[in-house]
This record gives sequence, structure tokens and C-alpha cells, in this order.
Amino acid sequence: MCGIAGSQGQGTLEDARRMIACIAYRGPDLQAAVHKQDTALAHARLSIIDLSHGADQPMSDASGELTIVFNGEIYNFQALREALLRTGRYTFRTRSDTEVLLHLYREHGAAMLPMLNGMFAFALHDARSGELFLARDRMGKKPLHYAEAGGTFVFGSELKAVLAHPAVPRRLDPVALDRYLTFEYVPAPRSIAAGVRKLAPGHCLVVKGGRILHDKPYWAIDLTKRPIGEAEAVARLDEALLRATERRLMSDVPLGVFLSGGIDSSAVAYYAQRTAGRRINTFSIGFEEASYDERAYARLVAERLGTQHHVEVLTQRDGLDLIPPLYATLDEPFADASLIPTHLLSRFARKHVTVCLGGDGSDELLAGYPTFTADRYRKPFAALPHGAIRGLQRLAGLLPASDANISFDFKVKQFLRGFEQGPQHVNTLWLGSFTPAEKQRLLTADVRHALHGAHGLEPIDELLHGSPWADGGLNETIFTFLRTYLPDDILFKVDRASMYTSLEVRAPFLDVEVVKFINTLPDRLKRRGADGKYLLKQAMRGKLPDAIIDRPKKGFGIPLSHWLRRELRPLCEALLATDRLKREGLFEPAYVRRLMDDHFSGRANHRKLLWTLMVFQLWGQGQGAALHR
Repeated sequence: MCGIAGSQGQGTLEDARRMIACIAYRGPDLQAAVHKQDTALAHARLSIIDLSHGADQPMSDASGELTIVFNGEIYNFQALREALLRTGRYTFRTRSDTEVLLHLYREHGAAMLPMLNGMFAFALHDARSGELFLARDRMGKKPLHYAEAGGTFVFGSELKAVLAHPAVPRRLDPVALDRYLTFEYVPAPRSIAAGVRKLAPGHCLVVKGGRILHDKPYWAIDLTKRPIGEAEAVARLDEALLRATERRLMSDVPLGVFLSGGIDSSAVAYYAQRTAGRRINTFSIGFEEASYDERAYARLVAERLGTQHHVEVLTQRDGLDLIPPLYATLDEPFADASLIPTHLLSRFARKHVTVCLGGDGSDELLAGYPTFTADRYRKPFAALPHGAIRGLQRLAGLLPASDANISFDFKVKQFLRGFEQGPQHVNTLWLGSFTPAEKQRLLTADVRHALHGAHGLEPIDELLHGSPWADGGLNETIFTFLRTYLPDDILFKVDRASMYTSLEVRAPFLDVEVVKFINTLPDRLKRRGADGKYLLKQAMRGKLPDAIIDRPKKGFGIPLSHWLRRELRPLCEALLATDRLKREGLFEPAYVRRLMDDHFSGRANHRKLLWTLMVFQLWGQGQGAALHR
């Protein structure tokens, strides 16, 4: 796991060094840069495979014609290496997957990409053609940002690295702000900085002379169903997860597993312990608030599997102390509050290991979120008149506001608010923050004018337009989650939370073979009535305690609603003070004050809305301070 940065066109070696210095925490072992023709490449290395300096980057092949900077891991690199050796045309100086990528490119060019099973973002300069070739993995595990600015192309693992290049303008994108307020993150391809883009998962770029020649996909999600019986499906999933986990145990440094006590991380821990040949380390954090604490479940799994289990408790003081520095470090505003426990878990695990495995991807692939349950009612409710929906919303508003994690009133209110824009947006507005109507009250006239009538949900409409998976059913929801929420929220969160502590996190559920297999399954093996992740539960029956398999989805949240009424209230008041909002000119102070008063009094639970605004303000004090608004 590393960081990469660079430019083509107008740019110096010193520019590249300054860019990579911004993200040195991604690779604390070594930062280096080179200049080839009109291209500068920089790399920050976290040594995982082949710890020798021969595997340092930027890396060139023996001819010096090909030079690469690479972030990630290629899990099948040994098989690819053997295939290259069999041609008789290649020799290897290292045991690294980086050198395999160089030789694969010489042998196959862009056709190499479908051969790769891993998580990656890389940039490869070809001195023969003068082209810069960039690619990102299929599911979007590893980030890659870029910008075209006056004949100069700039790229980096994180936005802050791109903005460090003098050619890139530093302006806030009002459309990205609008979408952040809806999604709680900035959906690709935009970033919060005008003109800076995120390379889409499963895409590659070809750049020459500082200009993009091609941006095209090399892989696409295929949800075409294949007939299969339940028993065969259970056996095949078991084998696929076993192989995927075994591939991810490849490491020359200490390795462990995140263990929350949910079925996803517990399944990963099971397969890791089964294949490791040693007692593995597992890591959990707990909370003082009972409805958020999962320590007992994690301990149950650890005892069943016989892992070396480590636990740390997140106190209110831990969370409060972490919030300002963590959110000031973020290169984009990001309001998924589970960033906080994920970062603390990563920091805790990093004391013992350099690599951890996690359960990310299972919920999106196998319809595990509570929002998928709402899909059963989406079409019937969409047929109701708007007046009936508004009446139900008023009735839901009478439910007492609860601070509990994923409470009944929260689920009902979030489901009903989703029908403001149409059934295709129900899941987004359930998970997100402000609806279009709420943003009309929140945003100042100047900001609304700059949006030219945009409502913030355009990424979903664009994604589904002409898609074969826009069927109004489970396919549509899974496709949407795999292309928005998974890469732009879940994987963004895990990447930043872990890399800020120099920890690498791997996800067996996002293995190429696992994803392909699960995507072909019929709906009945993903959901059975209100029961999500049906096939995974059947596969883990007898391997994990029934109490783990049968417990409802919990989520990895923090008691934010409660904290906002007490310990976080002073910070909320300071960040969203009326005078400050008037000065900044983005948000209407009177509306924000009303949200605060309703939440503080207990009349409503506005934790998502208030937190989304607070995070934007915290980001604005940190990385966002460089952007002109």
C-alpha cells in the first residue's frame, strides 16, 4: 500500500517531490521521484512484499524505457510472473508485483488489465511513445485523482497531492458541494475541487503531451443471472472465499483481521484462521454505549475460531479528541461518521500489524443493508399519490426521536423521505443527508444560482440511464451501490482511515472471482424475504456461531446523536455559528439554527444533517482552506 503522484507537461522534479510529501503517511518507508522526458513520477512506499530496496519505486525495467509508480497489491502476480518467465523473454531482479506489471505492459500493453486480480492504481510512463498509462482496479479499492490544467496533466492518490501542483487551480466546485450535501461524500467523477476528477473504477487513461487521449473502461459489472442450485452455490461461495482469503494472506510483514462481530468480518476471520497455519491476530473496538457496542459478539467469534484477539474501547473522549485533527486531514468533506471508529481501529491494529483483512463489499454484493429491505416496498409506495406520502411523513414525524443505532423511527423516516425525487433515489436518500427540498432551504441564493437547477441526485440518473440493470428491482439497487456507495463511501473511508496510520487493508469479498460469482446468483440466493446475505449465511452455518449468523445488520457507527446533544454541542455551535455562516455565504444561518435547536431539544434527530455541515466546516478549516469559494 503506497501513495503515487506525478505530472506530464509543465512540471518539475521538485513539484513531484512536493506532491508526494503531502501524502507521505501512505508510504512512510521511502519517498522518491524521477523525471522522464516531460513526465515526473513520485512514490511513497509502505513495504509489504519484497522488503528489499530493489523493489523501491519509481521502478524502471532494465531498458529504462518503462517506469511505473504503483499503489496496491496484485494477488495473482506469482502466476503472472511464471507465465512471463515461460516466454523466455523476461528476467526478474525482484520478488515484487511491481516488476511484474512492468513486464506485463511490455508484453500485452493495455490488454494486461483484465489479467490482474488485485487492488491497484498505477501510472506507467512509456518512453518509446511518450505516453503515460494510468489504471484503477475494478471495484475502486485504490483511489486515483487527476486534472488537466493548461496543457499539463496531474495525478495523485489523493486530492491534496494534485492540488499541490502549481498548475492546478484551487476552486470549490459548487456542484460537488451540492452532491456532497446529498450523498455525504462527493460521487465520482467529480471531486470537491473544480476541474479535479476521480478515475472511475475499472477504467484506464492514456495521456500524451499533458492531454488525455483516451478514458475507457476495461471491465464492467455484469449482473446476468446463471441457473444454480442452493447446495452448489454454497459450495462454490465457500471455495471462492477460501481462495480469496488465502491470496490476501500473502505478506512479508505482520498481518491480522478486523473483527466486528458481524457475519462479514467473522467470515473473513474464519477463512483466514483456516488457511493461515498459525494463530491469527484479530482486532475489535467497543463503545461505552450499549446499542453501538459489539465486543461480546467479536469475542464469541474469536473464542470459537481460536484467534489471538485484541480489544480497545472507544470512549467519548477518544472520539472528541480525534475529530478535529482527523477531519482537517481529509482532502474532501466526508460525512460517514464510521470514519472515526474505522480510523481508531486501524490505529489500534497498526500497533501490532502492517496489514489487515476486512469484510467490505459483502453488503453491496449480497444485499445486506437495511435499505435493501425497503426495496420490497419501493414500488407499492411509489404508486401512492404525493399527498399520501406527505401524510405518512407527517405521521412518521410524530414518532419519538431515538438515539439508538438504526432505530425503528430512523428507518421509517429515512425510507419515506426518499420518495421526494422518485423511487430510483430511495436508497440514496435513505443513506444520505439533505434532500433536494431541504437544500433549497439550506443553500444561499448565490449558491443555488450557481447550480443552475441541479438537485444533487444527477449521478444516479446518469448511472442508470440506458443501463441494462435499471430494472427497478434488486439488480438496480445492487448496481447503484457497487458503482457509488461502495467505492465513494465505504472504500474511500477504509483507504483514508487506514492509510493515515500507514496500515494496508485487504478485502476478500472484492476478489475478482468472488465478485463475478456472486453477481451471477439469482436474487433468491442474495435475499430471502427480509433476510439479506442469504447465501453467505448458509455457507457459514456450522462454521460460525448461530448467534453471529442470525443477528440483524448492525453497522459500524458511533453514538453521534447523543454526542451532539452533549459533548459535541460546543463544537457544533462554534462551527455553525450564525456570524460565521453569514461571513462564508454558503448556508442560510436561520435554517441551520433551527436544525440545531430541534436536535438539541430532542424534538428531532438531525444528526446526519448537522454532522454533514460540521464535517464540511472542519474540512474547510483544514485541507479545504486552500480552495477559493
